[in-house]
This record gives sequence, structure tokens and C-alpha cells, in this order.
Amino acid sequence: MADKSMKVMQAEVDQYIGQFKEGYFSPLAMLARMTEEVGELSREINHYYGEKPKKTTEAERTVEEEMGDILFVLICFANSLNIDLEEAHNRVMQKFNTRDKDRWTKIDEQGEN
Repeated sequence: MADKSMKVMQAEVDQYIGQFKEGYFSPLAMLARMTEEVGELSREINHYYGEKPKKTTEAERTVEEEMGDILFVLICFANSLNIDLEEAHNRVMQKFNTRDKDRWTKIDEQGEN
């Protein structure tokens, strides 16, 4: 599968949602969906890396699948608010590369590569 830019992913999701009369959910409903999906990811992380094993009756899901669900909802949320996620990403990286540039110990500062 070829790499997709965020713009392509946003367009793909918009095309998918655009085929339904209901369209995008309201921002509040979208936030509720996001919260639900993050909860499902939390449950999977707890099963794989925490102290709570899955019940034998629970469906097999993966961390990757749950992250994909979160990404889908995030893209829907951004599209519904006309937010360009590539631009949002660029802004946050600029912030981290300026404001937080000296916050953490870089590997090469410790003599490691």
C-alpha cells in the first residue's frame, strides 16, 4: 500500500462521509466518539501491557486497530471543523522545536548515537 499524506487521508474520509445524508456528527458528538475510542485503546493497552488479561469471551482487537479508529475519528473531527491536519501538525512541531527544544536530553548530548 502506498504512503498517504494527511491531505489524502482527509480527502478520503471526506469522500466516505459525504456519501451519507447524516454527514459529520456535531463537535460534541465527535468528542464523545473520540473519548470512546481512546477508552477502547486504553483497554487494549491494559490487556497487552498491564495487569488485566482479556477474558476468553472478549473479541480479539489490536492496539493498531484502535489507533486506526482514533485516527479516523480525529480526521472526521478535523474535517467537520475545516482544520487542515498537516498544517496543525506543522504548527505543533514548530512549537516543540522552539519552545521545547532544550527540554529533553538529546541522545548525542550523552555521547550516544
